[in-house]
Amino acid sequence: MLNTQILILDFGSQYTQLLARRVRNLNVYAEVIPFDKTKADLEKYHNLKAIILSGGPNSVYLNEAYKIDKEIFNLGVPILGVCYGMQLITEMFGGKVELADSQEFGKAKLYIDDVKSLLFKKVSQNSQVWMSHADHLTKMPEGFKQIAHSDSSVAGISNEKLKVYGIQFHAEVTHSEQGIQMLKNFIFDISKCKADWEMKEFIENKIKSIKEIVGKEQVILGLSGGVDSSVAAALISKAIGKQLKCILVDTGLLRKDEAKKVMDLYNKEFEMDIKLVDASNEFYKALKGQVDPEDKRKTIGKKFIEVFSEQARQMQGAKFLAQGTIYPDVIESSSNGHVSKTIKSHHNVGGLPDDLKFELLEPLRELFKDEVRAVGKELGIPDLMINRHPFPGPGLGVRVIGEVTKEKCEILKEADDIFINNLIEANLYNEVSQAFVTLLPVKTVGVMGDNRTYDYVVALRSVNTIDFMTASSTHLPWEFLDKVVNEIINKVDGVNRVVYDITSKPPGTIEWE
Repeated sequence: MLNTQILILDFGSQYTQLLARRVRNLNVYAEVIPFDKTKADLEKYHNLKAIILSGGPNSVYLNEAYKIDKEIFNLGVPILGVCYGMQLITEMFGGKVELADSQEFGKAKLYIDDVKSLLFKKVSQNSQVWMSHADHLTKMPEGFKQIAHSDSSVAGISNEKLKVYGIQFHAEVTHSEQGIQMLKNFIFDISKCKADWEMKEFIENKIKSIKEIVGKEQVILGLSGGVDSSVAAALISKAIGKQLKCILVDTGLLRKDEAKKVMDLYNKEFEMDIKLVDASNEFYKALKGQVDPEDKRKTIGKKFIEVFSEQARQMQGAKFLAQGTIYPDVIESSSNGHVSKTIKSHHNVGGLPDDLKFELLEPLRELFKDEVRAVGKELGIPDLMINRHPFPGPGLGVRVIGEVTKEKCEILKEADDIFINNLIEANLYNEVSQAFVTLLPVKTVGVMGDNRTYDYVVALRSVNTIDFMTASSTHLPWEFLDKVVNEIINKVDGVNRVVYDITSKPPGTIEWE
């Protein structure tokens, strides 16, 4: 529970994680929990200062609508309802919500009716907010008053006596121009929270906790070279040293020379005990003939578990299994069966056979990705490793579109390495959020010298995003792209055409599969 000051009850909004990140960015520790918790559950958080009810896809007037324990409103802490959260407050206090004749999706103007409301302190009249709702408030809940409206709906309500507030828009998204100011007002002026969430203190407390939990036992960790597992390894190593044993499985789906780079870095910088297992041929064999993205993800996850399990069995005496699980993973897992929908499967070393009988050690499970990077920086992990762009769990298995083969992976590794190195050399790598190359399942006719070629097409992809929920393609300089394309064509056998993907998210996703 750490020093939890704000609890966010999750009703399934795509913005729930973003809401928690916004609060933590203000140095206030917030935690997301399922909506169906009772007053007694929340009373266990002894430093609780406020509650936020998230948005969600449901309609509060439906029989199957998500509800909360009304006793929560008697905890004596301020409550803020966002979108669905405001509508739920309305229903629970005798108001009425109905389907609107005119739905509001996207940008809207906010007209403040109560300029003295603390919620709107330092917020300009007619500021832009982000709406996403088909229902609207038609009868004010008992004891509440309207404090803001848009052109077509009630946009804010409050009960100052209970310190319960509701907003129909999403203050947490960047399109709400002064949304962060509104969150600051609720967090500090209304809820009296303290800005005491610091990474140095987290690291000190976590190292102490790991030592107490592990004692003199051994810990096994699956090291992938990604940010999460790398930071988890460094943190645990800082706490228990050589009691940590790492296993690096080379699936053949890693980036070019990834296994060697990881071994060199962590053996040199942190003196870790790492065992490298080359299982690439096993993965290529398992993926033979598979073209569906979900099938490939599941196959890679299953094979990884098989290989890792076999290696773990050989390490006699280890009691703990460490994972680089981070907070978004925890939120998705806790919401399963309640409100979330699967977009695509992920794989980790979770799901190991019961007979291995490990106790889980997940030192990063309270952190978001940007917080994980901050921990890594404090621990001395090089910036190039900490600031690496996201890499999918199944690796190149979902960047080779269609059937995965060793030949295709080798082609993709070379092309991707050229793209990334050029970004670094041009000081563009840290200017973009994620960049990579995808190998397409088609061949095209080309001409090289006097010869006709019939080779693969690769697609360059570079996006900019704040939260990875929406993204736009990067407007890379044409001269830069021209240089990258020329180098790929001349140096990578098997490729004769390069395209640049300029699709935004939505409608596309960042990865192709």
